[in-house]
Amino acid sequence: MRSPSWTWDELLLICSRVVENNWRQLRTYQAATEELADLLRSLPLHDSAARALPEFRSAASISRKSADLITNRPGYARQATRGGHLTSLIAEAFTTREDEMMMAARAIEDGISSGELIKIPPQPDEVDPDGYAAREGRLLARWAIFRERNPALRKRKIAEAKHLGTRIQCEVCHFHFADTYGPIGLDYIEVHHLQPLHISGPRETRLRDLAFVCANCHRMCHRSYLGTPWRTPDTLRTMMSETR
Repeated sequence: MRSPSWTWDELLLICSRVVENNWRQLRTYQAATEELADLLRSLPLHDSAARALPEFRSAASISRKSADLITNRPGYARQATRGGHLTSLIAEAFTTREDEMMMAARAIEDGISSGELIKIPPQPDEVDPDGYAAREGRLLARWAIFRERNPALRKRKIAEAKHLGTRIQCEVCHFHFADTYGPIGLDYIEVHHLQPLHISGPRETRLRDLAFVCANCHRMCHRSYLGTPWRTPDTLRTMMSETR
């Protein structure tokens, strides 16, 4: 059995360390490389059989992959190594959106060090049809979906809306479940975070951080498209208006 292919989350973490190293290769003899190997081996992305392999996410494999990221960076003057399509996407993302990618890497590390990400089981829709969740990464998508499906949080948001006299409907398309389905649709709605985890950080969710959305609009808010994995209701509403 061979080590599994690198994931977006793993490459994101490696490239964040490459950036911190001024786009120089991570060497096996550096203590930071071994620390990164320990971090990658702790990520809840692969099964126990893969994690038991001696070469799984070793310091040597990380060093080689760091060289791939460097040579696949846009504008690199020499011959690029054959790192694969995902490697090229990560290298390009860090070149064009360094601050955002670094924030995503820090959010993943915070989630692992706090133990939060280890406790969350895989969630439906955490991986898009391309196999990853664009800039967010699979683990941050998992965390965000898990938070949004917290029934207590949704219940509090609905209670607040009732107290304020706010109509409980999708903030994008204005669909109201009870108007269409009758009593069975009363108070039925989903909630969506207005900021992705790598922007907001893993802090406690406040009710003002949430928006009401129907299932269709919620999926579109999360869907990866043209390098963007996250949309606010306002952004999605603008996209719908432009399409019409």
